[in-house]
This record gives sequence, C-alpha cells and structure tokens, in this order.
Amino acid sequence: MSASPPPSSSSSSSSSSSSPKLPPFDPADPLGVDDLLSAEDLAVRGTVRAWAADRVLPYVAEWYEKGELPGIRELARELGEIGALGMSLDGYGCAGASAVQYGLACLELEAADSGIRSLVSVQGSLAMYAIHRFGSEEQKQAWLPRMAAGEVIGCFGLTEPDHGSDPAGMRTYAKRDGSDWVLTGRKMWITNGSVAGVAVVWAQTDDGIRGFVVPTDRPGFSAPEIKHKWSLRASVTSELVLDEVRLPDDAVLPNVTGLKGPLSCLSHARYGIVWGAMGAARSSFETAVEYAKTREQFGRPIGGFQLTQAKLADMAVELHKGILLAHHLGRRMDAGRLRPEQVSFGKLNNVREAIDICRTARTILGANGISLEYPVMRHATNLESVLTYEGTVEMHQLVLGKALTGLDAFR
Repeated sequence: MSASPPPSSSSSSSSSSSSPKLPPFDPADPLGVDDLLSAEDLAVRGTVRAWAADRVLPYVAEWYEKGELPGIRELARELGEIGALGMSLDGYGCAGASAVQYGLACLELEAADSGIRSLVSVQGSLAMYAIHRFGSEEQKQAWLPRMAAGEVIGCFGLTEPDHGSDPAGMRTYAKRDGSDWVLTGRKMWITNGSVAGVAVVWAQTDDGIRGFVVPTDRPGFSAPEIKHKWSLRASVTSELVLDEVRLPDDAVLPNVTGLKGPLSCLSHARYGIVWGAMGAARSSFETAVEYAKTREQFGRPIGGFQLTQAKLADMAVELHKGILLAHHLGRRMDAGRLRPEQVSFGKLNNVREAIDICRTARTILGANGISLEYPVMRHATNLESVLTYEGTVEMHQLVLGKALTGLDAFR
C-alpha cells in the first residue's frame, strides 16, 4: 500500500481554525475546578465569602492577638441568617444545602479564620447533627430551629482530660435516679462551651455510651473558658464540668447507643475540615503570591526568582489537588456513598498539606511572615489545632492502615 499524502496547508489551517478555543489560564483556579460547580454552588460560596470579608477579615487579627471572639452571639445570629448553621441538614429551619455547598462554606470561613469555621462546624456538624440524626421529634423541635437561626449556640462534649483518641475510656457517667438521669464528669477542649445554651454530652451508662441533650442552665453545669492558647485564639474553648447534673428521662438521645453515635458526628465534622483546611491554605498561598509580585530584592520582585516560583508552583499543586479531593468527597457524600475511611483520607491529606503550604508561604514573606499584618502565621498556628482535633494524624493513619490491610492496629 502506498503512503497517504501529507495534508495540505489549506486542510491543516482549516482543522486548526475549527479547534475549540481554550479558556484563558486562571491562576486562582488552575485546574478549572469551578467548572464542576452549579450556579447555586457559586451563589452559596459568594454569600459566605462576602459575609466573611465584611464581618471577620477586618477584625480577626485583633481578635486573635487579644485571644477573644467578641460578639460571638451576634456573629452566630448573622451566620444563621445566611443559612450557614446546620446548612446540610433538612427541615427545622435548616438550609438543606448539598454536601458540596456546605464544604464551600467551610472553605470560605476558614480562609477568614479557623475559629469561625470551628464555631460553625461544632454548631452544625456536631451538636445539631447529633440531635437531628439521633434525637426525638420533641428534641428536634425544641432545639434545631433556634440553633439554625443562631439564637442558641451549641457545643459537643466528648473529649475528656484523660481520654481523647480513646473515647471508649471516657469517665463521664450518667446514672439512673428514679425517672431522672444524673450526669457527673468533665469534658475538655470544647469549642463554644462557655457561650453555649445547650450541650450534647456523651457519657457512660449501665447500658453503654449514650448522648444527652443538656441545657447549660442546669444546676451543676459549668463551662470555664480555657485561656493561654497559642492556636484558635479567635475561638471560645472551654472545659465542661458536670457536677451531678440532673436531667429528665427525655434528655437522652433515644436513637443511638454506643460509640457509633459520637463517631458518626465526628465523621461529618471531619468532612468540613477537609474543605476548611484548604481555605487556610488558599489564604496563605494568595498572600504569598501577591507578596512575591511586589516585594523587591536584588533589583526585582522576588516572584521572578526560580526558587520562589518553584515554591509557589508546589504550593499551587497541593492546594488545588486538595480542593479537588474535597470536591470528590463532597460528591460522594451527596450520593450517599462516602465512607468514614475516605473522610480520614481527606482529613489526613488536606490538613497536613495545608500546614506545609502555610509554612512555605511564611518563608516567602520572610520576617513579615510572622506578623499579624498578614494572615499566614495565624493560619499556620490555627492548623496546629486542626491537625489534632477530630482525630490526630496517627489515628487517621491507623484508620487507613486497617482499611488497607484488614488488620487492626488499635488494640
């Protein structure tokens, strides 16, 4: 057979002109991940981003420096007004948003500050989620509408002074006394504790671990705030002290017994962290890019040097891989196919990479990287808490190790 003649220049030109025109490269979205978002997704993201820009970013450095979150109740009500509290839950005044939309909200909130995202996560993914999934209809009606509106702040009591990664060993105990329950124990590192109107507290009982809906005005309940933190400083963190707190029989969450209750809540909260960590990373990365384009050394911007560009390229790769991973997990959650091991995969990767991005951004900013005039050090220190809470690195490694090998290294 004879070889086919080469295409003529006219046919080549025609083929080239008929090729689709590529969109311009977007440094803010280099993988084009926004193409995966609907108009409603973009609207949710825009609403939360605008709120954070107006109500958090101008003030958060001062809050962080002072170690306080003033006006938290007002902020909670505003978050309720934009539908950010319990937003992925259905009914009872909740927004009924998709998992992806909830994730986008977490990303935007943590791009402002981890403390604000933690406020929303604990309210919606822990306290409200526990009541929504395991509570009675009476408990749902009594608490969820007010919590969705931000009128009542909630907290979630699982971790104890001596039991963090091993919640099965908790010492908080609820005993029967006639038709009542009496709770005694302590919980530690509780976000929102000192300002909460209701606490979901997990305790040992004679029948196994149970959850209790505890109004914080009950005699014997107190929540002293934890001070002297060098991370999550723009956040309320507390100890919960339960000194024979008496509760009626209907305070118990009726639809769950055992650790599957609190662990399912934690999995939902970890999912938000997968997105949120990328918000802190994005803020630090964007700061580093802008700084590199304007900071001059040796007669030109440092962004023009190869070593700086190598850092920025590596940061961008990990940032947008993490965002793409978060999107994938969100789609799986919306389809009802997200497994806890996959959430561990996301939390382990994204928090670890976010910390590395923040630390690299700090090197680009040089000495200015430690200043609260820039958000980088604030994000980096916040992520040291995010790295530990909702499961340490080691625990998520072991979750994945067990899933990969079938062998349990926990016991």
